[in-house]
Amino acid sequence: MAFAIKTEIRDPRATTFAFTTQKTMYGGKHIAEGDTVFLFASENEGGQGLIARGVVTSVAATRTKPGIIRQTPRVSLSVRRTALAKRPLGRSELRHLTDWNDGQPGTELNFKFYRQATNKIVGISDDAATFLGKFFLARRPACPGPIRSGLNYTFAAPRPERRKPLPARW
Repeated sequence: MAFAIKTEIRDPRATTFAFTTQKTMYGGKHIAEGDTVFLFASENEGGQGLIARGVVTSVAATRTKPGIIRQTPRVSLSVRRTALAKRPLGRSELRHLTDWNDGQPGTELNFKFYRQATNKIVGISDDAATFLGKFFLARRPACPGPIRSGLNYTFAAPRPERRKPLPARW
């Protein structure tokens, strides 16, 4: 299961993020180390929506306050960024998706994040995670080499040709 978090993010280009006592809803309390998380900079805090994808490096449940009967579960977590978003996705892009029963991943995100506009961590479906994955650049190979496409192999970059030494003149 993948997760998404919408909260204040002061430095969108940071490589690591630390979030303390974040509210969880829609299965967000099940987030664990190693899970994929999509980071949304909250528009309520001056952000612009989807900014990055990352991996949870640590998570800890926050203790409940004594004497309060109903409390939303909260967690503190650290995330290592793995990719930056290549195009925007926020409230303005999801606003028109309001048919809560259409089963579309964008509608799921609109419902979970913007119907109740508080900052939170939510669990998202595999379809929603695939949808969000399309907002990131594809990874390129670290070095030129074969890339498998179907049954054929192609090379990411041409390799320089080696010249044969010239024959010695007699």
